[in-house]
Amino acid sequence: MSSLAEPSASRAPSRSPARSPGPPRCGGERRSYAADADADPGTAQESQFKSVDLNHVIKLLEEPNSSNLERQLKILKKVVKRFENGLPLKDLAQIFEILNLCAEKLTEQQAFIEPVCELIKLCGLPFQKNKLSDEVSYSLTVSKSIAQLGVNCRLMLKAQAASRLCVRLNDSDPSGQLIFRSSEILWNLLESTSKEEVVNQLSSLECVHALKEVFVYLLMHGFRNYDRQLRNDLLVIATLVAENPAAPMIESGFTKQLIVLATFTEVKIPNPLVKGLKLTYSYEDFELKKLLFNVIGVLSKDPCAAQLLSENDVMPALLYYVKPNQKPGFHDWSAAQYEELQLHAIAILASVAPLLLDKYLSCQANTLLLLFLEWCIGQDPFFSQGNSFHGTGGRGSKLAQMRYSLRVLRSVVSVCDDAVNLNLCDQGAISQLLDILQYAANKSKEKEDAILLEIQADILFILSTLCENDLHRKELFGYEGVDILIPFMQMDPNKLYSGLGHSRLLFSALDCLWSCVIGCYIAEDSFLEKQGIFLLLDLLALKQKNLCNIILGILLEFCDNPKTTSHISTWRGEKDQTAANLLIQLWRQEELELGVRRDQYGRIVDMKRPIVSSFQKQQEVISMPANCPSFAIVEIAENIRAKLYSLLCKLGFENLPGLSAKDFVTLAIIRRYLDFKTGEVWSELCAELKEEFRPVTSDEEALKVISEVSEDVGGMVAALQTEMLESQQHQELREEEKAYTKIHSIHKQREMVNKSWENFLTRTSNYEALKKAKRLQEKSIEASRSKSKSQNVAVHSTDIKGLGTTIGSGRLVTVESTPPHLVGGPLADTDVALRKLSVHGGALKKIKRVKILDSFKKNSISVK
Repeated sequence: MSSLAEPSASRAPSRSPARSPGPPRCGGERRSYAADADADPGTAQESQFKSVDLNHVIKLLEEPNSSNLERQLKILKKVVKRFENGLPLKDLAQIFEILNLCAEKLTEQQAFIEPVCELIKLCGLPFQKNKLSDEVSYSLTVSKSIAQLGVNCRLMLKAQAASRLCVRLNDSDPSGQLIFRSSEILWNLLESTSKEEVVNQLSSLECVHALKEVFVYLLMHGFRNYDRQLRNDLLVIATLVAENPAAPMIESGFTKQLIVLATFTEVKIPNPLVKGLKLTYSYEDFELKKLLFNVIGVLSKDPCAAQLLSENDVMPALLYYVKPNQKPGFHDWSAAQYEELQLHAIAILASVAPLLLDKYLSCQANTLLLLFLEWCIGQDPFFSQGNSFHGTGGRGSKLAQMRYSLRVLRSVVSVCDDAVNLNLCDQGAISQLLDILQYAANKSKEKEDAILLEIQADILFILSTLCENDLHRKELFGYEGVDILIPFMQMDPNKLYSGLGHSRLLFSALDCLWSCVIGCYIAEDSFLEKQGIFLLLDLLALKQKNLCNIILGILLEFCDNPKTTSHISTWRGEKDQTAANLLIQLWRQEELELGVRRDQYGRIVDMKRPIVSSFQKQQEVISMPANCPSFAIVEIAENIRAKLYSLLCKLGFENLPGLSAKDFVTLAIIRRYLDFKTGEVWSELCAELKEEFRPVTSDEEALKVISEVSEDVGGMVAALQTEMLESQQHQELREEEKAYTKIHSIHKQREMVNKSWENFLTRTSNYEALKKAKRLQEKSIEASRSKSKSQNVAVHSTDIKGLGTTIGSGRLVTVESTPPHLVGGPLADTDVALRKLSVHGGALKKIKRVKILDSFKKNSISVK
């Protein structure tokens, strides 16, 4: 059984908040089933809900015989009459089954339209209940029934309801409800079905004309809040239509009228439409002003509307708001309302200004914006309300004004018009923007938020655009700009994922570094002195895919400065990582993502195409013109391998510190990158030639030789890699043997110490062992003496008399301090320090006399 309609979505509260008393929407807000909760189900109530045999009605409607049409219509009238005070909850499911049956018959019999409408009207009344528990018992049935009923938006849209209603908006209407009801239905269609389909239906010339006429009529003659609200609703619908490029807004004259209405309070335009027209201070007129500004932003997306925007002085009208908030403004708007209009106007200016650069310059917009930005960072007291969409985050400050003014400058300089950018720089914009950037950076240290980060990113983008390819402007950026850029390079990497905009800020800073510093040796040297290369390598060590490409490009550009390579070579990362090791690791990571074939040791597997990615291998041979780059060439720009190769070429492939054997294996591939890439190009060329025609013998032989040379290079690199790995393996074995020998020596020494200690313990505890050791010692001494005895040679005894130890004397001798009575105390003559105790024959003797010669007092001593 087909349903009457599709479920509909709830209405979004996107329009004026206070709807004037008008006719209620049919089946809308009054649709509730909570009527008479305390009603007493007495006799009168039972009489009212006297059962109707709904099953009989359903059975009758299911009969296909058209001869029963009269009976069917009659019984439907009886059902409507029976439930004219409301539908009982217990009968709701059957009533909707009757509705669905009638809906099926509508395609064949138009006579069912009236009973269907009457039944739908009954759904707008409060539902009735016999028992207090009915509300809970039938809640699911009610929700399904209401969802099934829906306002029929899909079916209406299929029947071109939007265009039919819009075209008839200007018909005579004695009831005064045609425009209101039609706008309500249009809103329901926009919110409950495809907005694009509704807008397409409303984009005909007839519909746009009707919208224009009704809107102008309500604007000129409406005097009630109800009229103003309806006027604003129609303007929102017209704005949606204007977003459709196919809508004839310009041809119908609606575009010009909307532009005139949006600017007539700021500039004087001689147009009959605005003659005598005045806006009140009501909320509805304030909403109208904002909606008209919004229309200007929508129209600015249509290039065909640029001429109308220029002729009707949209630029000076929007620039009217680019001034300090000293007074509430014109028309005595409140401070909050004026600020909201100001921010909205400046936001629209960012869309309009790039289209009207001539008007922009003639109105001295750069001067106005720079003065306004100067006020934004000034000390003038200003308390922003911050209570609008554009004022978000700017309460109590001028950040919202600064944010949207910088958006205007960003949109203008991005056009890269020389006249506009020169005018901006001639007024000292670079220096002023650096001051604002420093101001925002200081504010961000106090409390980081998305607005401050956006402001800094926009300033960096503007500076990048202004200074790119202009040495003089880079010199103006100079030391001050470098000092401001350095802290951005020191950003905490964890903040890149905060969602506030740190990632965009870092990329803007890197772009500014590339555009404003590189190419100016003064700024480059300043960046190097502040260890900027170290900071870039720290960021590169994060190995983030989106950062690596731009940082490698910056490092390559910096390498034109001869001081850069020493900075790169000096850098050390975590665990003493070198720059060369980092670059090689990035190469391996890139090849892993590209699917390049390597064995477990990192060696070449495919000798013919050593660095080809898996994607390249999947590509079929396609014949292309000579001026079109092939896959081998396009691939260079799609990954970072070419930049890594170029950077290692700058550093040199010899004597790179901090590399392992695995790194040297990868380095052998990197060193031959250009040769391998050349081989790829020749391989593609051979494949294309064979697809198109057969080369002559000489060409075929030449191509074969070239292919073999390329393959030989791959084989040579693979052999070198194997040799490196074997050498490393031998080195590891030698190191292992050295370590084993050292361990063995240590164990042997420990054994000797333990054995010596055991012998010592034996001598001290066993007298016989001590005597034996003594005899061995004496024999050893005798054996060491010369056999031939010479005369006049003193023979010394090896025994020390009175010795009470059980071990031999060692080399260490303990000497006690000289007794005080010998030196005479701390105040004695310092010459005592020069005295010596005479030693003769190994024994100490008393000193008879010490004589110090005056002539050699400082240099010599005579002892008698």
